[in-house]
Amino acid sequence: MARVPTKIFEYGEKEMNYLRSVDRKLGEAIDRIGKIDRVIIPELFPALIYAIIGQQISLKAAKTIWARMQERFMEITPSYINEIPTEEIQRCGMQSKKAEYIKSTARVIANGEFDLEILYHLPDEEVIKRLSSLDGIGVWTAEQLLLNSMERPDIMSYGDIAIRRGLMMLHELEELTKEQFMEYRQRYSPYGSVASIYIWRVSYGE
Repeated sequence: MARVPTKIFEYGEKEMNYLRSVDRKLGEAIDRIGKIDRVIIPELFPALIYAIIGQQISLKAAKTIWARMQERFMEITPSYINEIPTEEIQRCGMQSKKAEYIKSTARVIANGEFDLEILYHLPDEEVIKRLSSLDGIGVWTAEQLLLNSMERPDIMSYGDIAIRRGLMMLHELEELTKEQFMEYRQRYSPYGSVASIYIWRVSYGE
């Protein structure tokens, strides 16, 4: 059974105080909620697989499927997953297309066609560009890896429905245009990732 290591996203009073200073309502949420222990997956490959699993499904469903994968397989590594039949991956509870994306991702990394480790040395936009060249991976999935594995400090995903919903709840908005979203995104920079962590919590009911 695979046991993928996790850790807590690192942030502190510096980021929290900055966000309090630029957005009163977000600051109030931070004070209500307190420090959030956001669990992330520091290893890039399993974190990428988890992000693929999470595409267009609920957080609860993603966690269930991820738990099954870890129970079913000995390792969550490119070489190991590359040897697993696509049908076996699908049996963890996902659509066949998503299992194919996972298999394809494992294959190109195991074969040396895609270098995950180089992502550590690239700016956010280049990471997104390179990851988006892989089958089944788009901007949202790449942004999940940037925040929930690489701990990049300024990630706030417009493609994340929970983020948009949380912003609307926080600011009592009936709608949120992309232009409005980008205004908040700019306001929270350079600590968009910590803002995202709190906005997610607001979206899911604190």
